[in-house]
Amino acid sequence: MEFRFSGTGDSAQVPCFGCDCPACNRARVFTSLTRRPCSAEVRIDGKRYLLDAGRMDLAHSCELARPAAILITHYHADHVQGLFHLRWGCGERIPVYGPKDPQGCADLYRNPGILDFQSGLKPFKPLKLDSLTVTPVPLNHSKPTLGYCLDDGGTRLAYLTDTLGLPPETERFLRSWEPDVVILDSSHPAAFTTPRNHNTITQALDIIARLNPPRAYLTHISHELDTECLVAPPLLPANVRIAQDGETLEDWDRLSGKVAASASPSIQGRR
Repeated sequence: MEFRFSGTGDSAQVPCFGCDCPACNRARVFTSLTRRPCSAEVRIDGKRYLLDAGRMDLAHSCELARPAAILITHYHADHVQGLFHLRWGCGERIPVYGPKDPQGCADLYRNPGILDFQSGLKPFKPLKLDSLTVTPVPLNHSKPTLGYCLDDGGTRLAYLTDTLGLPPETERFLRSWEPDVVILDSSHPAAFTTPRNHNTITQALDIIARLNPPRAYLTHISHELDTECLVAPPLLPANVRIAQDGETLEDWDRLSGKVAASASPSIQGRR
């Protein structure tokens, strides 16, 4: 499984329009620290699968590599806005899977174009996409939202955004499933006292500690959290990183300052 973070930001992104906080100013200078809408892609068996579709340049990236399917976590605009342009493209239809949500987003259902919206996925019922098994799990958010547990027979990866905490049944499933990699929503800084719909970094780290995966990434990062990390860098456990746009699983050692792959936590072998 080849996994890549296409975007690691929240709906405001980094830099946030009109903001002159340290994180936004830094991202304007160092574009590698920009955060686009939270999304990812998986490549397996020569095929490309998308996790969410919030990037506005989605149609361009799909021209370079047409996706075999798109998995939508939920129908908030920052997770589907790229579909509004993509749908008017040409060629074979692209399957789009997501939670059961009668409202969807705007007129996507009524005017799908080349998008082939499938019936709502059922939590904990696996979906087979060639050699990739996808198990949807419910999350805590203001719209019907699913996380996706991906298994290619070698690596198990849990993609869990957007959520505030985890539903008990989802946490029980994950404990039994034993993911090698957990990717978890961490929008708010630790100083944020009234989280809604998204975890603070403290809440996210508590969840990761309970699941205890070999590797974990924090995503859906706000400019407020980036600023807090600039002012007072958090002491993250050795198995946790704050993800960056464009990062892949293979980047772990380089970005963590490891000299050799053997020094980092293995992403396989717990089962």
